[in-house]
Amino acid sequence: MSAAILAAGAFRRVTAQDEPRVIEVVARRFRFEPAEIPLKANEKVIIAIRSLDFVHGMNIPDLHLRLDLPPGRVTRLELQPKAPGVIEFLCDNFCGEGHEQMHGRFVVAA
Repeated sequence: MSAAILAAGAFRRVTAQDEPRVIEVVARRFRFEPAEIPLKANEKVIIAIRSLDFVHGMNIPDLHLRLDLPPGRVTRLELQPKAPGVIEFLCDNFCGEGHEQMHGRFVVAA
């Protein structure tokens, strides 16, 4: 067998299953849309967050993560939750009356 054929066997084929699922989220006064995001344990996802009106924040205390979400840009967050459960997130940049209601959650299924 030639060295080229042997070397070719060392590479793994990349499939669509290897690509993380992209979930689009919109941040606007005073909500995240969607506010509840279903995920699967061990699933690789990219949360693509677009702010429409303000530099909102996304704080995910259970994961010790925090992001600023400037308007006009997409902020990407890569996640791969390991276990089923609920992971809460909230806006932590005061954005006016109603700010306290700006929160959401990732619901991770087995």
